[in-house]
Amino acid sequence: MEFTKMHGLGNDFVVVYGEQELPSNASELAVKLCDRFFGIGADGLVYILPSAKADFTMRIMNSDGSEAEQCGNAIRCVAKYVYDHGLIDRTEMTIETLGAGVQKLRLTVEAERVASVRVDMGEPILDGLRVPTTVDQHPVVNHPIEVDGREFRFTAVSMGNPHCVIYVDDAVSFDLGTWGPKLEVHPLFPRKTNVEFATVNSRNQIDMRVWERGAGPTLACGTGACATLVASVLNGAADRSATISLKGGDLFIEWDERDNHVYMTGPAEVVYTGTVVL
Repeated sequence: MEFTKMHGLGNDFVVVYGEQELPSNASELAVKLCDRFFGIGADGLVYILPSAKADFTMRIMNSDGSEAEQCGNAIRCVAKYVYDHGLIDRTEMTIETLGAGVQKLRLTVEAERVASVRVDMGEPILDGLRVPTTVDQHPVVNHPIEVDGREFRFTAVSMGNPHCVIYVDDAVSFDLGTWGPKLEVHPLFPRKTNVEFATVNSRNQIDMRVWERGAGPTLACGTGACATLVASVLNGAADRSATISLKGGDLFIEWDERDNHVYMTGPAEVVYTGTVVL
């Protein structure tokens, strides 16, 4: 199988093009190929497939074999792949996702290669039961959650996949490995959740670290950055556009009052291409 290793701010993927549909063993392949010791190594396995509704379909399997509904970093990688490989010659395109429907993307091209991608991530889902959580509120803001005797406060946002945003004094040095996996599987989240730990440094800049559902700690999470901005606006802590600083770099996020859509702008990079024997 031919593949391209790509990343968005260090959130890395094995990208595959050429299949007509998601392989029946995609889950098993994800576990095998994403293993960083015995495989290629990645946070997820991404398939670029045909679509009846959009220019392309993106399906993404997490490194544990579960399927993600959406991934902001992966969709930028898909956009770069299809443009740089001449599969589309327009700087605006649409990509169908499992959980967030058809999304619109706009490319910035330099020297005939995609330098950055602005993605219309759609409207955030703020109803607690639809995120989903077990909390019947709209929105779920600053809600208590207890794990191992410690109480946190979270704000729930779905960007096509569930997020739990928690504010801490220092997100950069926060003990992600201890609390992330416990919060991911907390009973308040019936489909588990992505967990973002955030520190608001100003109304236009936020530090964030993420424990991704099905992948663990990653260097960046595009949907998580979007959820963090939305949560920060709901908590009155940030303006509707801000830079979200992740371990792998920065994303610029906007929550537009005119259409209620969230827009994400950031880079995507190719690491290498190869062939793997399955």
